[in-house]
Amino acid sequence: MLAAFAVVGVANAQWAPAGDRIKTPWAEKIDPNNVLPEYPRPQMTRSEWKNLNGLWDYAIRKKGEAQPATYDGKILVPYAVESSLSGVMKTVNNDQELWYNTTFDVPKNWKGKDIVLHFGAVDWKADVFVNDVFVGTHTNGYVPFWFNVTPYLNGKGSQKLTVRVWDPTDRGYQARGKQIHNPHGIWYTSVTGIWQTVWMEPVAKTYITNIKTVPNLDANNWAVTVDVDNAKTGDIVEVAIMDGDKRVAFGKGVAGSELRININDPKLWSPESPFLYDMKVSVVSNGKKVDEVGSYAAMRKISKMRDKKGILRMAINNKPLFQFGPLDQGWWPDGLYTQPSDEALVYDIQKTLDFGYNMIRKHVKVEAARWYYYCDKMGMLVWQDMPNSSADKDSRWDKNTFMGGRDAERSEESKANYHKEWKEIMDYCMSFPSIVVWVPFNEAWGQFDTEPVAKWTKEYDPSRLVNPASGGNHTKADDILDTHEYPNPRMVLFNGEKVNVLGEYGGIGYALEGHTWVDSKNNWGYSGLKKDSKELMDEYSRYADMLKDFIKIAYAGAVYTQTTDVEVEVNGLITYDRKVVKVDEAKFKAINQSVIKSMNE
Repeated sequence: MLAAFAVVGVANAQWAPAGDRIKTPWAEKIDPNNVLPEYPRPQMTRSEWKNLNGLWDYAIRKKGEAQPATYDGKILVPYAVESSLSGVMKTVNNDQELWYNTTFDVPKNWKGKDIVLHFGAVDWKADVFVNDVFVGTHTNGYVPFWFNVTPYLNGKGSQKLTVRVWDPTDRGYQARGKQIHNPHGIWYTSVTGIWQTVWMEPVAKTYITNIKTVPNLDANNWAVTVDVDNAKTGDIVEVAIMDGDKRVAFGKGVAGSELRININDPKLWSPESPFLYDMKVSVVSNGKKVDEVGSYAAMRKISKMRDKKGILRMAINNKPLFQFGPLDQGWWPDGLYTQPSDEALVYDIQKTLDFGYNMIRKHVKVEAARWYYYCDKMGMLVWQDMPNSSADKDSRWDKNTFMGGRDAERSEESKANYHKEWKEIMDYCMSFPSIVVWVPFNEAWGQFDTEPVAKWTKEYDPSRLVNPASGGNHTKADDILDTHEYPNPRMVLFNGEKVNVLGEYGGIGYALEGHTWVDSKNNWGYSGLKKDSKELMDEYSRYADMLKDFIKIAYAGAVYTQTTDVEVEVNGLITYDRKVVKVDEAKFKAINQSVIKSMNE
């Protein structure tokens, strides 16, 4: 026990949060020897794994230089180098590269297994070396990736892991969301490098690499596709759907094929009752089970339908439901893109439910798998944005007309990268039942080829609705017409053949001294700054009454800006450090519930 305390003490001596910015309550609880210890992939679980988060060596060097002979210090993985929790808090420019280095041991009882090395997310280009052998490159700052590193491991002893990262942020064409080298206004601090959990697991030679699950409520079945590495002719996959200890559905077939697994009288997933079935997925070779993982699935349907007045609405399980929630940007004052703890991740979702909302618009960011898992488990609907990217020449925004504006001019390389990254994000998010709407573009930021992009998105996943351009340049493309109106709700466009939504409004600013990113006088909100919570509540209530009038004639969903303050934006319902809820929760919930119910009155 004393030895364990000594190790912790040494680690703490090498790490402390950097800078003097505000921090969340969870920051002070971080143990650098046990960072984000939860299993990072809830939709495909194995019992054996090893977390590689913790203190690594880091160095910032000129782009193109060789691997450093010496390093600059320690960085706490998986926090981005610009964040306080990394212990570094330094900016990396587009003419620099960020190097990581660490060592790890492979547990002795994994002998005879293949070893797969996983990265939850690295922004943006990651080159990975194991024992100084280059094993591969990955681009896309928002999705997980992995390498089977078995051939590159030493027979015994410590293994060396090196990662080289380059991220051009706003000087490149890749998806970046609101990151910028010079943060100001609605543009925030850049995020470079590893920002989700790094981990490894032992697998058999033939092993499951992905599970895609798409429900079909009208046919009472799931389409399940199981990808397997090193599958041989004659190998089969088996999928068992479980309700507790009872097997309620079963299917089997060859790897990579779509299995239609029928179920009688299914229990449905909805915000009111987010029921999840357990899944057991296995690979059988020559009559022997060689791999098995745990997963989960939900039976639910997302669609559009006309109500009794003929107004097109969004529906859950063939019942109209007004979808109402905040713009959630997923930023943290201490970890930037990365939550300080699992508890912190749950906090934002739970508060959104406590506020009486039923939906979150995940704004120009993609989250760690555990965030979506909690939305699945807690019954939170999600509109998933594509993080925006830069264009050679940006679009001309004309949000208040049909077929107006001008698409961005993008190089063929830039277009190809967008399609690659959007497909990878959709593949990553495909099986989370909480996600109900795809949003390829936001406010014409880099918007191009809108109709082909929306058409492809709908064809690739017909099980969800597509919101082609939230508040952007509007075309005839797909399901939703989404306008942004600040600060109060208005309706400047209407299309009776589309679902009409108010994709952003509000932004009622209220800065609380001691809880702001900068001095409170230098913060801003879309509707100016209120002096206290009562002023915020009164304004919000007034906006809610306006919104109800538009719901009666057209609006089928709305997004309020926003869940929390983010850097100099103080439009949040909660302060950036998550230490103060700015509203009277009971009254606020009553207002929001009345908005949701007003659609059916």
